[in-house]
Amino acid sequence: MTEPRQRVRPKGPQFEDKELIAFLVAGGDDWQPLPDTIKVLDEIVTDYIIETCHAAAQCASYSHRQKIKVDDFKFVLRRDATKLGRVAELMQMQKDIKNARKIAEVDEGQIVKAQKDGEGATGPGRGKRRKVEPKD
Repeated sequence: MTEPRQRVRPKGPQFEDKELIAFLVAGGDDWQPLPDTIKVLDEIVTDYIIETCHAAAQCASYSHRQKIKVDDFKFVLRRDATKLGRVAELMQMQKDIKNARKIAEVDEGQIVKAQKDGEGATGPGRGKRRKVEPKD
């Protein structure tokens, strides 16, 4: 699929060589790949990302929306179970991180509130409250 309005892509690599070398090594290549191999892989990955984004944009336009949603990418990747599973895994990880941050904020807020109220492990207010009897 081609881009509806062709834009000028910046010349040169889009990704760092370290990332692409790690990608090649994970696939079984040597630690010192040829520079042409890195250039070709960079072009392939860049083209794949652009085409996937355009397909998601087209999916959004069929739904009469201007903005692309995650569901559009899920729809584009629906036939590739591996990539769709990775998307689901990343979405679940994002929810877990969000919930953990929310819990941490609540815990920190309770600690700060308790310290302001004079409660806490080191401050006053520990133990039972004693009744003070008036002196005659």
